[in-house]
Amino acid sequence: MQGQTIDVRALAFAIFAANGRLVSAGNDLVAHLGLTSAWWQVLAALRYAATPLPTASIARNMGLARQGVQRIVDVLAVRGLVEFRANPHHRRAKLVVLTEAGLRAVTAAEQVVAPLDQAIVDRIGADRLRHAVRTLDEMIDVISQEIDARRDVSAARTSETMAS
Repeated sequence: MQGQTIDVRALAFAIFAANGRLVSAGNDLVAHLGLTSAWWQVLAALRYAATPLPTASIARNMGLARQGVQRIVDVLAVRGLVEFRANPHHRRAKLVVLTEAGLRAVTAAEQVVAPLDQAIVDRIGADRLRHAVRTLDEMIDVISQEIDARRDVSAARTSETMAS
């Protein structure tokens, strides 16, 4: 069991390192476009979403804190890269929508990063990348299920304590 746990830790540290390098490389590559990796990530999340999303959904999909994403969305709105629209499902949670300028910005960022993307595909291979995505998706599911189950147990204990 201990060796398997170490394998999970090794994977987690590799993910942290890869994320750090991706963010750093992204910042370097898109800086001349007036973007940061964080801004680009939010713009890309909007571009590839099937429908416009409220900030909380963007944050949840990206595994980030809503408040942090809200700050980014607010800056992007001031810069004219996104706009807010009424949400028919929630009066206060506005939908965030890419503007034409936002679409141009995210497209430019993707073009700048394309050679790095291609180098990764060339070195690792598309099949291995797809397998890595599936593995990480499974890991995300396990983490979510475990954390949700622990929250449920904790909430039940809190309710029992309060009822006593």
